Amino acid sequence: MIKIFVVDDHEIFRDGLRLLIESTDDMTLIGEAESGEGVLYKLADNPPDLILMDIHMPGENGIDVTRHIKQHYPNVIVLILTMFEDDKSVFAAMRAGASGYVLKGIKHNEMLQTLRVAASGGAVFSPRIAGHIMQWFAQMETKPADSSLELPKLSRRELDILALIAAGDDNPTIAEKLVLSPKTVRNYVSQVLTKLEASDRLDAAAKARRAGLE
Repeated sequence: MIKIFVVDDHEIFRDGLRLLIESTDDMTLIGEAESGEGVLYKLADNPPDLILMDIHMPGENGIDVTRHIKQHYPNVIVLILTMFEDDKSVFAAMRAGASGYVLKGIKHNEMLQTLRVAASGGAVFSPRIAGHIMQWFAQMETKPADSSLELPKLSRRELDILALIAAGDDNPTIAEKLVLSPKTVRNYVSQVLTKLEASDRLDAAAKARRAGLE
């Protein structure tokens, strides 16, 4: 059973999500909030598997709340569910630790599939959001490698991990391609980010591409 928590300031939208989730046999809504204030306290006794997070709400915005949640509950998956699709919000959410970014208005069956994929550890993005990300990577591809930049000494396996990060693969995909456990991949990704002094996966990918890693 997938335990879900919703953070959104629109009551009608929360009501709709509640009805949708309660119509399934494999999901349950364990809580909801209309703002980011106090969400951490609500999660303390019964952390969910998945949090659906709006961005623009009264008080603290959803991106900052996501960052706090990932710091205190790293195993809780946060999926951004919003109307805003600007690049700044998309990449800020990813840096904060969100596992996906979905635009409101998707059909019911698509929403349920999105929730299941996210809860299983997959990265989920609306088609238009995926387009933003692919455009960013395409722009990085067209920039010439800077030969003055050198990657720190990485092991062969760490280089493999970095190459797949630069290709846009998420952890489950990397684990499948390299036949590694998800935990091992998480450890390698952490090591790569530390050695590169990268703030997040996008930063690591950018550094890899600037250094000419393909």
